[in-house]
Amino acid sequence: MSRRVVVTGIGLVSSVGNDTSTVWRSLCEGRSGVATITGFDTTPFDTKFAAEVRDFDATQYMDRKEVRRNDVFVHYAMGAAKQALDDSGFQITEENADDVGVIIGSGVGGLRTCHDQFRVLFEKGPDRVSPFFITMFITDIAAGFVSLTLGARGPNFATVSACATGASAIGEASEMIRRGDAVAMLAGGAEAGVTPMGLAAFSNMRALSRRNDDPAGASRPFDKERDGFVMGDGAGVLLLEDEESARARGARIYAELLGYAGSSDAHHITEPAPMGEGLALAIRRALHKGGLNPEDVQYINAHGTGTILNDLHETQAIKSVFGDHARQLAVSSTKSMIGHTLGASGGIEAGVTALSLYHGVITPTINYATPDPECDLDYTPNHARESRAQVALSNSMGFGGHNAVLAFRRYA
Repeated sequence: MSRRVVVTGIGLVSSVGNDTSTVWRSLCEGRSGVATITGFDTTPFDTKFAAEVRDFDATQYMDRKEVRRNDVFVHYAMGAAKQALDDSGFQITEENADDVGVIIGSGVGGLRTCHDQFRVLFEKGPDRVSPFFITMFITDIAAGFVSLTLGARGPNFATVSACATGASAIGEASEMIRRGDAVAMLAGGAEAGVTPMGLAAFSNMRALSRRNDDPAGASRPFDKERDGFVMGDGAGVLLLEDEESARARGARIYAELLGYAGSSDAHHITEPAPMGEGLALAIRRALHKGGLNPEDVQYINAHGTGTILNDLHETQAIKSVFGDHARQLAVSSTKSMIGHTLGASGGIEAGVTALSLYHGVITPTINYATPDPECDLDYTPNHARESRAQVALSNSMGFGGHNAVLAFRRYA
């Protein structure tokens, strides 16, 4: 028998706050977390800004020894996971630990560690490379460390689907609960890719905005003057739970996760499929699996990167699925405020979508000033709005042609 899956805990770390309540308040206020990079010298770089996480204290969630032995993306994952668990009120015990799992992915894993240790190798020799390099760098280690630290002995692995990673993790975790492999799952994504290597690579791909004179206004999803995405760091983790378990313990429920689907563009390694065909397929399948019709949806938290082709093809995908109803949808991009957090974005945006349904507020797409005739939907420009939305989607797309869509319903 298929079980119902609900969201009972949310943990968020981003450039606009290091905890869920601060992040939510900042997003509702339309606050940008994008600024000139402070973590390293950007003099030789064409792009000099990003959405960095600031003043995050990993020792709130890990002891100092473990902080030193883990990459920053693990710090963020641990913070978001512990927040989600505490927020849910769910307690992992010896009796239920076998039924609690962790799926936390990352797009690039320990990129900071890789950068630092390769410099050690080339400057000081192989004997000076850290014995912890492998366990600091590999992508699965966030899920493994969270599981180890919290004592969750259920299913445990990482998803890697580029910028769809966090959504893929949440979707796969929900399927495990539905088929009875777990009662509760911590799931999402974490990223710390704002490094010299990360910035150089994306810049040389011509993927990044270069508005160095206006960092806060640089992330401009769906705006005609958009010129690329803004890198960001952070983490988003949800505590998903079997509805029966949640109700039995009197848990607060943010939303129900009705459906999840993935697809592949099978078109180009970075460019979305024409007319957003791959994303449209994932949307249709997520709706079908959730028992939903297109007209049941009122809000879409878009992937909305601020790149020319991504925003165009996502708009086309929405139109192809929803037809005339697309004009009735509220659409918004969280990335306008916190940048593109790569593998963490699907986790953060899923959390924001659940919070939107729970609080009845749709966060805005800021920096929207010049409408694009080809991107002509309601993008919730510049200001949050109250909403009575009952059903919402969270869209994610990634290099490699990966698409993942999550369908949520307000829980009543």
